[in-house]
This record gives sequence, C-alpha cells and structure tokens, in this order.
Amino acid sequence: MNMNLTIAPTSPAVNAAAPAASSFEAQRAELDDRVREALAMGGETKLARRRAGGHLNARERVERLLDAGSFNESGMLAVSAVPADRAHSPADAKISGTGRIDGRRVAVVSNDMTVMGASSSAVNMRKIARLKESATRSGMPLVFLGESSGSRVPDSLGAEAMAGAGQDPQQYCRRREIPWVSAVLGPCLGSSTWYTCLSDFVVMRKGAFLAVSSARVTSLAIGEAVDPEELGGWKLHAEQTGLVDLVVDSDEEALAAIRRFLSYLPSHAGARPPSLPAAEAVAPDAEKLVELVPSARGKTYDMRKVIAGIVDEGSFFNLKDRFGRAAVTGLARLGGESVGIVASNPMFKGGAMDPEACRKVSAFLVMCDSFNIPILFLVDTPGFLVGIEGERKAAPAHIMNMIHAVQLCSVPKLAVILRKSYGQAYINMGGGRNSDEAAAWTSADASFMDPQIGVSVLHGIQREDDPERFDQLKAELARDTSAYALAGAFGVQAVIAPQQTRSWLIDALAAHRRERNGGIGQHEMRAWPTYL
Repeated sequence: MNMNLTIAPTSPAVNAAAPAASSFEAQRAELDDRVREALAMGGETKLARRRAGGHLNARERVERLLDAGSFNESGMLAVSAVPADRAHSPADAKISGTGRIDGRRVAVVSNDMTVMGASSSAVNMRKIARLKESATRSGMPLVFLGESSGSRVPDSLGAEAMAGAGQDPQQYCRRREIPWVSAVLGPCLGSSTWYTCLSDFVVMRKGAFLAVSSARVTSLAIGEAVDPEELGGWKLHAEQTGLVDLVVDSDEEALAAIRRFLSYLPSHAGARPPSLPAAEAVAPDAEKLVELVPSARGKTYDMRKVIAGIVDEGSFFNLKDRFGRAAVTGLARLGGESVGIVASNPMFKGGAMDPEACRKVSAFLVMCDSFNIPILFLVDTPGFLVGIEGERKAAPAHIMNMIHAVQLCSVPKLAVILRKSYGQAYINMGGGRNSDEAAAWTSADASFMDPQIGVSVLHGIQREDDPERFDQLKAELARDTSAYALAGAFGVQAVIAPQQTRSWLIDALAAHRRERNGGIGQHEMRAWPTYL
C-alpha cells in the first residue's frame, strides 16, 4: 500500500513557544530584581552606618535568631500603600515569616529601621496581623525584634486615616495561647512599644529606648527638655517600671536570651514544656546549702545562690532581677524538667515583700500558669514591708493581686520554708493549701509575726526597756513557731535537712504532675493584664 505522508503545518501555539519562553525569562529576571531590592533594605549607606555603630540589621537579626537556613519569609515584596513611597519601601519596613529555634517552629517580626524608620503602615500592620493569626492557629511562639519610629507620618494624619485604624478589634488582646517575646533593640515607639508591653519576656539592649512618644515629641508636648534615658532608657524599665526582664549589652546577647527563654516554654498553651533527659541534669553540691544560709534569722544572704544550689547546674534563668528585688523570679530545670522559681531574697529589704515584688511575682505566676510550668516557692520572709511609701503604692491591692494569682494557678505548686515565714506572706508564698505540698527546713520558723515585734505589740515594751523581761516574753512567743510545731499541725507535709531539698522537690514534682490532664493547666489567668 502506497501511503502519502504529509507534515501538518505548525500550530499557532507551537509558533508562540519561543516568545513564551523569552517572556518567562523576562518575568524571572524582574522577580530576581525585586527580590534583590527587598534584600538591599534601605541601601548600603544606611546599613554601613549600622555596622559602624555595632548593631545588626533587621535581616541579620533574623539569621542570628533562627536555626541556619530555616527562615521562610512572608511579604518580602510588600511595599507602601502610598504610590510615591513604593520605590523606597522594600518589605514595607518589617521583615516577617517563620523559622525554627532548636528545631521548633517560631514566627518572627523584625523591624527594619533603614526603611522609613520601620514606621507602622497599613500594609506592614497587615503583615503582622496575618503572622499573629498564623502563629496562634498553628501553635508557635511569636518573636518581635523591636526598633521603630512609630506610626508613619503623614500617612496616619487626618480623620480618614483614623477611620482606617483599629479595624482589628483583637489587635492588642492577649489570651496567651502562644508565648510572645520582644527585644527592644533601638528606639521603640508605636506598635513596637505596644507589643513589648504585651509580651511574656522582654530583653532590652543598653542604649535602646522604649516609650509612648520620642523625647523630641514629648519635649514639644510638655514644653520642656526631656532626657531620652529618663523617658525610656534601660535603667527606667529594668529598675523602676519592671517592663524589662533582662538587660544586655548587644544584639547578639539579646537574641541568645530569646533562644534560652523559649527553651523552657512549650510552643503553645496546649503542650507541656520541653524536658531534657534526667540523666543529663547535673546536680549541684547539696552540702553547700548549709554554708549559704546562716542559721541566725537576722543575717542576710543571697537567695539566688541558694536557687543555683538546688536546680540543675547552670539552668537558672533570672527574670526582672533589677526590679522588686525582695523577690526572685526565674525559670530553671529540676531533673531536666522546666520549673518556675518564686523566692524571697533576704539580701534586699530582709526579704520583706513590697508592692514591686508582689507585682513581679504576680506577672510571673500568670506566665507560668498560662504555659503549664510548675511553681517552686522558696521562702524566707518576715512578711510584707509596711510603711507610708508602700501604702501610697497601693500595697494591699498588690498583696491581694498576688494571692489571687497564687490561688488561680492550676499548675503544680511546691513550697519550702528555709528560715522564716510570717504573716500574710506565709499564705502568699504557698503556705497552707496554697501549694500542693510543702516542706520546712529544720531551721524554719513560722508565725503571724516575728516574736521580737510581737513582744512590742502585745506588751508595749522594747528590749532596751527591760532586756531580761523582753527576752522572757520573746521566748514564750517563740516556743511554738518551729518547723516541728508546723509539721505537727500538718502545716507542712515534711521537715527536711537543707541537703534533702533537691531530692524532695524532684519527688514531689513527679507526684503532682497532673497526669490526668496531660500536665495542662486550666489557664484561668490567660487574659490577665501583663502589667498591674
């Protein structure tokens, strides 16, 4: 059979193949150009100035914070909504996305001061809102690397701009479904300030600034010169306001602190904190506890050293150490398990709790309860500090806020009385049924007040008036305040030697782990204000 084969004419689609390939190459080239522009941030001149000042840029901070190669950016090609600003607003001044820290996924926002002062705008606030929603939905911590000049002017001026604000009625609502962490790494105004005040952990670099408005705006508003350090420097927030948990000298230290803080917390409120193998936990020398705590109740010592002598070696992470110093709060590990430490510190004010110490403890209890971290109370306090200054600072209200927080805590709570626990502070520091189990050192002393003060209150005499009678009356009041009297009344469940403290705590923690609930608390304080 003779077959005549013919070749069909090329279809229009085939003829268009070459131009199509060329079109895709051009599109890819455009994409590459736009990515390069975004990665260039505010330009080499501004980036060089930052390097000269010893500060990382926004993208370097993300790289140092996260596991290598794990960052997945969201919104790289976003730009300002204002047409005139689009050419010079790469990523619209805020780098956002997800990555990993020690293998666990986190969400991160890093403010880019080289682009329009990292000012807040309609577009970059949408980026943050989407990331917040995604992090909450997926159960991963959210990290804010703060440095911002505040709201973008003139975009935010006028009634029309105001009408567009506040469209998210939950923008600043914290329910502690996931941990929030903030670093204050430069001037922080506007949203950087707001998110910092809502965070569970705040680290601030010396030289940075945190306030409602800049020193210049504040100066113009009040008509007098304003010192930026006094308005929003690290000493103010670490020592007076209590907004900052940790002060560091560099960006690198701040990023390392964030990684360390998150290592004690679960990724979300529905999980238990991560634990390390108990075999890896190094126990400190228990015999040193006897040397650290003087037997005489009037002698001071540093409770922070005692804590380090109980928990896994090198694991104590002190929080708000410069604020409310009569109390110590911090995270640690005990037999590899994350725990929260609440302790009185006789080195400051004799361990007498003042309003600042109460505020510090209350905030810490809220954080631990929200993220299922057991609480250990270490007690050596003469009670609450009394005086005119404390009353002016609403001491009774802060005392009640603290006990409210203690009693709402649904995580395991353990208490150890080292030397003394007097008055209402006995209850606030886990006394009675305010802890799941309590122990007292053999040196412990518990009463409504110090017997020496009790003599003066009951009998109206001072020691210098009649030393012999004073000592006799003091002995009568003190006779039933011992650890054994407290144990005899079942005020504590055990009397222990100092060297037994660590083993007793580990055993008690295992016994009260809330296994029926999977170790998850009730989270009744999840919406508690971060600052009271």
